[in-house]
Amino acid sequence: MGTTIFAEMSALAVTTGAVNLGQGFPDVDGPPEIAQAAADAIMAGRGNQYPPGAGVPELRQAIAAHQKRFYGFDLDPDSQVLVTVGATEAIAAALLALLEPGDEAIAFEPYYDSYAASVAMAGATRVPVTLRPPDFRPDLDALRAAITPRTRLILLNSPHNPTGVVFTPDELARLAEIACEHDLLVVADEVYEHMVFDGTHLPVASLPGMAERTVSISSAAKTFSFTGWKVGWVTGSPEIVTAVRTVKQFLTYVSSGPFQYAIAQALGLPDGYYASVADDLRPKRDFFCDGLAAIGFEVYRPAGTFFITTDVRPLGYTDGVRFCKDLPHRAGVVAIPSSVFYDNVEAAQSQVRFAFCKKREVLAEALARLEAVRPAGREQGE
Repeated sequence: MGTTIFAEMSALAVTTGAVNLGQGFPDVDGPPEIAQAAADAIMAGRGNQYPPGAGVPELRQAIAAHQKRFYGFDLDPDSQVLVTVGATEAIAAALLALLEPGDEAIAFEPYYDSYAASVAMAGATRVPVTLRPPDFRPDLDALRAAITPRTRLILLNSPHNPTGVVFTPDELARLAEIACEHDLLVVADEVYEHMVFDGTHLPVASLPGMAERTVSISSAAKTFSFTGWKVGWVTGSPEIVTAVRTVKQFLTYVSSGPFQYAIAQALGLPDGYYASVADDLRPKRDFFCDGLAAIGFEVYRPAGTFFITTDVRPLGYTDGVRFCKDLPHRAGVVAIPSSVFYDNVEAAQSQVRFAFCKKREVLAEALARLEAVRPAGREQGE
């Protein structure tokens, strides 16, 4: 499997002193009262030893309350909630639990690289359905055509990394109909659920027939800007959560003890905090999209997440990988080539992803440095 593109490009950022807009982590910590809650838990001895395998009761209850508050779900925190080491472990445990060798898993590409690795570790085969620019809307006819007798599940990520697409209620309803018709499971990665700028996030598990066949996954990393704490969770039917927990116990067993108590407190933050997540990111999205377009990138403005997909052909490049490897040396900025998220590499040969979850001054510095790739003859503001 090799080294992930994130590790490779982040190492290049360090060695070149580049502005790192590759890996998706904020450069500002989350609420100080939540950081203090973690420190208090450590000093009080809460969670310093092995926490319960399913997660501390306070966090499982808080996750259930969050799902009720925002989506109307009634979940039993003891049988329908599982705490994991971030969403990455949740994805791995779910796919290892639900896939058998020879099964097929359909995923909308581009997709987070851990999807491919986890499907491969399960001995299954990934089947891509490609999202294409400029709007990256899902082709649900192509999804239906991709189903075979070996298809076991659909991997769904909305809001979608890296394109920023938010699936519409109609698209999700059609996907749900297909899943029910073919008796498929759905693994729904919803880590960007509170980062929607245009449209609304609708959990697929809320649709008819989907609660019993959906593994819903989210985490504290993005919503609360504590990516290093690695606190994620799975919710679903008792049968599904039991299956995922059975695998999870042999991956990490437990983790993040004191941080679990802090995230339990975070999930109870007022509505104003949750609204501020998107409200703080939206102007950064607009500022950076406009700046990239002015330099000459073709920009696909995201409806959610904190990533912007661009095309570098207007800059004279046809290969996004080559562009990203040249960029730290030429302009002092790190980005990620989108093709690493595809099986159908040609569909994204010239696409590049930037993370804009940074301070405004960092984004401004990155734009200033990116002037180095402005095509000759293109004036600023053109």
